[in-house]
Amino acid sequence: MIDIRKSEERGHFDHGWLNTYHTFSFDRYFDPRHLGFRSLRVINEDRIQPGTEFPEHPHRDMEIVTYIIAGELAHQDSMGNGSTIKPGEVQRMTAGSGVTHSESNSSATETTHLLQIWIFPEKKGLTPGYEQRAFSEDDKLNRWRLIVGPKGKSDALEFHQDAYIYASVLAEGERLSREFAEGRYGWLQVISGEIDLNGQRLKSGDGAAINGESEIEVSAEERAEFLLFDLA
Repeated sequence: MIDIRKSEERGHFDHGWLNTYHTFSFDRYFDPRHLGFRSLRVINEDRIQPGTEFPEHPHRDMEIVTYIIAGELAHQDSMGNGSTIKPGEVQRMTAGSGVTHSESNSSATETTHLLQIWIFPEKKGLTPGYEQRAFSEDDKLNRWRLIVGPKGKSDALEFHQDAYIYASVLAEGERLSREFAEGRYGWLQVISGEIDLNGQRLKSGDGAAINGESEIEVSAEERAEFLLFDLA
């Protein structure tokens, strides 16, 4: 079964400095039908205006993944990390036993566009951690490129959960297929463009829960970028 979560059905708040869409319940947005999917808890699509910031705030017991689509994001945290995350770069932060951090868009002209993803960890109280890595468009072109996976089982960023995040850029006229092992579930999130997923049309901002499907096929009539989550 494939259950489509339409872009326009997501929670939406425009705070002026931040224009955000919530695929799942988050903060002031609550929808009992969409509390998360398996270990996937949050997919927020954020656009941060120039010269604004998320001030310092705490997190704990969550694996946080940031995927930059456009613009840049400056990061500071209580672990001593300070970095700028650019398009094509992915950040993984284990909040674990507790961490504080802040993010800002220091550009005077360009909006920062990103996905923030939260995954429940396999256990609470983990030691906080941080990683950042760039993945080029060629890395993702017409293939499933693993960008985050379980610690000790991945050639990408590593977090503490039996989950895999793949990124793909599919060129016009191309297609990809992927099998799901028994007991595995999927979530596909479209970043840009339009795709066909097992005969169903998805556009930018749409998501799809994949439950009980042994295989999916994705095709694109135009360039499309998307993420696929393989979840226990």
